[in-house]
Amino acid sequence: MTADEAPAGTLRPGGRTARVRQAVLRATGDVLAEKGFRHLDLGEVAERAGVGKTTVYRRWGSAAGLVAELLVEMAEDSLPRTDTGSLLGDLRANARLVQRTLTDPRQGPLFKAVIAAASWDERTAAALHRFYDTRLQEWAPCVRQAADRGEVPAGTDAREVIRAVSAPLYHRLLLSGDPLDEAAADRAAEAAAAAARAGAYVVPAARSANSATGHLS
Repeated sequence: MTADEAPAGTLRPGGRTARVRQAVLRATGDVLAEKGFRHLDLGEVAERAGVGKTTVYRRWGSAAGLVAELLVEMAEDSLPRTDTGSLLGDLRANARLVQRTLTDPRQGPLFKAVIAAASWDERTAAALHRFYDTRLQEWAPCVRQAADRGEVPAGTDAREVIRAVSAPLYHRLLLSGDPLDEAAADRAAEAAAAAARAGAYVVPAARSANSATGHLS
């Protein structure tokens, strides 16, 4: 099997194949941001990328295949986790990163398109779930480190804390239409940090153990 024929997301080839992949994924993101998933046409992507249609059809096969690999690329290229030394500082950095991404002129519409597509296309939904799982894994250690420092109770579910940071921001993007600014990002981080410190995200088994030893009120 050649690099061009390999399943989406299985490798990051070099040389000409890497340049083709980069051009195709860039064109995919552009079309998604401009037109949405329903208008993601492989022929148009090929034309924008300056490659042959057969290359795109052979390697990616469908619009869902393109989106799946685009999300792999986005997860791998996302900025690494910030380590500020405090839970609130780390969560604020996470919230501001999400806020900047969702308000970016290109990334914001792109995410809207992918999220909309995931509501009815199973392959896109699976790719989106993998993308967010990657980001959760990247940021979850900041909560575990906070537990080690005694900032939050032992047994705090790190992934739930990170989800609590981004959820209000996606609500603003997709539902309420309220301003999605740094102030909103900071409030989301502060609320998640306060809830974590109060033990709201402690898993049940750990909650029982902590209550027995007097670590939670």
